[in-house]
Amino acid sequence: MNERAGLLAKAEDLIDVDELLSAYYSIEPDPNDPLQAVVFGTSGHRGSSLDGAFNEAHIAATTQAIAEYRADQGYDGPIYIGRDTHGLSEPAEKTAIEVLVANGADVRVDSRGSYTPTPAVSLAILVANGVGSPDGLRQDGPGLADGIVITPSHNPPRDGGFKYNPPTGGPADTDATSVIAARANELLASGWKAIKRVPYDQAKEQVAGFDFRELYVSELDSMIDFEAIRKAGVRIGADPLGGASVEYWGEIASRYGIDLTVVNPDVDPRWPFMTLDWDGKIRMDCSSPYAMASLRERMVPDASGNTPYDIATGNDADSDRHGIVTPDGGLMNPNHYLAVAIEYLFTHRPGWGAEAGVGKTLVSSSLINRVVGGIGREVVEVPVGFKWFVPGLLTGEIGFGGEESAGGSFLRKDGTVWTTDKDGLIMDLLAAEIIAVTGKSPSGLHDEQVERYGDSAYARIDAAASKAEKAKLGALSPEDVTATDLAGEPITGKLVRAPGNNAKIGGLKVTTENAWFAARPSGTEDVYKIYGESFKGAEHLAKVQEEAKAVVSNALKG
Repeated sequence: MNERAGLLAKAEDLIDVDELLSAYYSIEPDPNDPLQAVVFGTSGHRGSSLDGAFNEAHIAATTQAIAEYRADQGYDGPIYIGRDTHGLSEPAEKTAIEVLVANGADVRVDSRGSYTPTPAVSLAILVANGVGSPDGLRQDGPGLADGIVITPSHNPPRDGGFKYNPPTGGPADTDATSVIAARANELLASGWKAIKRVPYDQAKEQVAGFDFRELYVSELDSMIDFEAIRKAGVRIGADPLGGASVEYWGEIASRYGIDLTVVNPDVDPRWPFMTLDWDGKIRMDCSSPYAMASLRERMVPDASGNTPYDIATGNDADSDRHGIVTPDGGLMNPNHYLAVAIEYLFTHRPGWGAEAGVGKTLVSSSLINRVVGGIGREVVEVPVGFKWFVPGLLTGEIGFGGEESAGGSFLRKDGTVWTTDKDGLIMDLLAAEIIAVTGKSPSGLHDEQVERYGDSAYARIDAAASKAEKAKLGALSPEDVTATDLAGEPITGKLVRAPGNNAKIGGLKVTTENAWFAARPSGTEDVYKIYGESFKGAEHLAKVQEEAKAVVSNALKG
């Protein structure tokens, strides 16, 4: 833990934006260096221009690969581009536009020349493809729309990110990203400067503006009970954390007449107003108590028990994650809020289908499983990555999809799809609706769930692993686990595929009656991640974590 975690950033913590932008154009990646290649993780390609990992060459090559992929798939409708507030996002947008226009694409960018939250791009794609129309959502035929979101999410200011969303509106699956990344790396190796481009000043004249904010805000009443929020007078403090939601919150407050204050309207690619995260870095992680220290401090009751807001919320830089701060509970653990949101939604959305299930990642809390069982619904447990929820959200078979890293989305009130990417704004607004309708805070409702289903200890730790060990971990079979007990309880399950869709989890999950752990290799470091949970307390969780290392070590030796 860094000694300055939770403290306001100082001048020496801030990036030099000019240096960052200069590196974007001046540094050429080495195509033979794996650290400088195009790699699509669960949320697209990420890296820093300063490291030769996110430069003009990467974006030109990746965009050309996307253009070719679109052509191969027959996607000839508009391609929507949104960017967040990171310093590298705007130059990446310009590069992408130059390449797409040269490929004859119908490009749509924000008509205000501003920032666009990830969920607003997802919504635009789905509406363009028929959501809300008499014919409904269309996923084949001419004119299909898709999109690009330029964001590294909550990553530090020095980073950039670039991801592709196909006509489903959600994150691209590996069948798309593997093709796109391979082709991009071919282009890097063969000479990326040969990629055809139209100079930006000319290209922007061929790009159409699109009002992402108007579409998103105008349709929000299909998601949230604003009348209840207004009548109850719920006071909301929304902190964009310097991210893409900054111009959305004020418009939402004005449009729907709710008592909402934009806590910090500032945007600065250096993020000087942020408090440092656990490791001393600036990171816009709205689920981190350190990054959210300023908002948490605002919500500490005074001597009379008063706070400026009934609920305070945060979002990361592209607004696909949520942070919930309550007067009685502080910053909520994302797992706890997911469980509360699920129970509330499935008991207050009569328009949802009786068969709609709950999507969760296999490293999310088992409290969710217990809550879902209590309301008579089915859990659809999938590997890590929001892309796994996309098919179910499109059809309505999944009413809610959420992951432990504070990401979630759910259906409209009538049971039709809203977004197929994470949406931090609706998760924040839902917390206000919950207070308005139930008269209780999400923290209070979590306490009630604990009384009914038990209290759990949940944590993630890292353990060292070589590249060879990480590769083997990702390819384990249940038979490789020879242990029969874990922390004093019989092992009840050894999973290498997710029970919800039978997809490989890229690691291992071991369960007992009251505990579990999951081990997954890191994509960027020589470690593997151990997620663990116990309903028998923190000491038992520590034992689970310790024995998990031994279970994995023995399995890797086998």
